[in-house]
Amino acid sequence: MSRFRDRSGAPAPIGIVACSAEGAALCYRTIVHEGERLLGAYRHPEVSMHTPPLSRYVEHIERGDWRAVGELMLDSVRRLQAAGARFVICPDNTIHQALPLVRAESPLPWLHIAEVVADEARRRGFGRIGILGTRWLVDSDVYPSTFERHGLGWARPTPQERDEGHRIVMDELVRHVLRPEAVQHYVGVIRRMKEAGCDAVVLGCTEIPLVMNDLQSPLPTLDSTRLLARAAVLRAIGTDAADAASR
Repeated sequence: MSRFRDRSGAPAPIGIVACSAEGAALCYRTIVHEGERLLGAYRHPEVSMHTPPLSRYVEHIERGDWRAVGELMLDSVRRLQAAGARFVICPDNTIHQALPLVRAESPLPWLHIAEVVADEARRRGFGRIGILGTRWLVDSDVYPSTFERHGLGWARPTPQERDEGHRIVMDELVRHVLRPEAVQHYVGVIRRMKEAGCDAVVLGCTEIPLVMNDLQSPLPTLDSTRLLARAAVLRAIGTDAADAASR
């Protein structure tokens, strides 16, 4: 039995440390639908969510104050613990930069989004992963360090591609503004990454799956939002990925 699972045998309640509404909403919906797929009609683990205004995160990130970002995350964890969560996830890649600064202080254990993505990349036999996301995320070590620990190669977009990708996420996707120009941008970046030797891309902002998927992408996609949600459900019910794949 999973160490997170409820002693009664019921799925362990999941806490969502939310940042943007769009990424968190997609993560929540995926938990509900994946829970029903594995557990039966209308069944899923209990889910609690907390998020401060996105502006608070953005203000700290723009100042480079990652400790303050981490404090916001810890505040959410404490509230989620009080609501009954047994472990937490964060459907936002960018603010995972702050997690190493505060993880030891967290009253609840975490599933790390980049670790979940790396596990899936290895399971599917990928070797070199392109990283898409905000400039804050793409410039960070969140994915490179994780991929390297798992023996995976990686590549970043060009500076110009990063700037446009950042604008699309922060000006459009977090507001649920979905434009065909955004799709065209990501298709172009992914096509270039394919030519540079990547065999998959991580949709490394949890809003990017709103406009990009395997049907449009020149490369297979690793949807960080849905992968994290699925991993959380598996952890909550005490089922490993191999068992779940056979269902």
